[in-house]
Amino acid sequence: MSNIAIVYYSQGGATAMIAHSVAQGVNDAGAHAQLLSIEPHQLIDGQWHDEMMLARLASADAIIFGAPALQGGVAGPLKAFADATMDMWRARSWRNKVAGGFSFSYRPGDDKRNTLDYFAALAAKHGMVWADPEDPETPDDGLHARRLKDFVSVTGQGVEADAAYALDPADVIAGKQYGRSVAGLVARLAGEVLESPAVLARRALEAAERRL
Repeated sequence: MSNIAIVYYSQGGATAMIAHSVAQGVNDAGAHAQLLSIEPHQLIDGQWHDEMMLARLASADAIIFGAPALQGGVAGPLKAFADATMDMWRARSWRNKVAGGFSFSYRPGDDKRNTLDYFAALAAKHGMVWADPEDPETPDDGLHARRLKDFVSVTGQGVEADAAYALDPADVIAGKQYGRSVAGLVARLAGEVLESPAVLARRALEAAERRL
């Protein structure tokens, strides 16, 4: 089973909600999602420290980055985390892992694009493979394509950055779709075939009935 880490910083709750929806999509696809939140206690004298989290990321098959877009770019705590991955870069610990990203802001400007471009550049620096959000093997209901095109970019309608109440429910659905898409790519690269928990449960029931 593929192990997909979702490392994110959330200031007011909306980015965390998207992270959880992405994790649900990963799990629905039959992979295993790890939610790893960047927290204030990890910042010491302006530098980010959490060796246990870095070890968990090193063992993951894919890493999805998430953060609100603030003041024209990626939020500071997530940038501090990225700066702390220098040893991962030296050791090539993330090389050939699948990478992805999502962002949130309440404005329809370019802040999210800058944040997502930063995530893509970070992934390229580590030699990672960026996941195409328009997965041809993931069904498209036509409603959320605009949210998934050119990375996952999410726009709420609130008046505060990263406020949980500002999140459009459609963005939660888009997050699930993106999680399934990333999990599908990881599986194909590994030569695996992912099946949903519902399919696995049905097969287990059928096997039990055959034994009766």
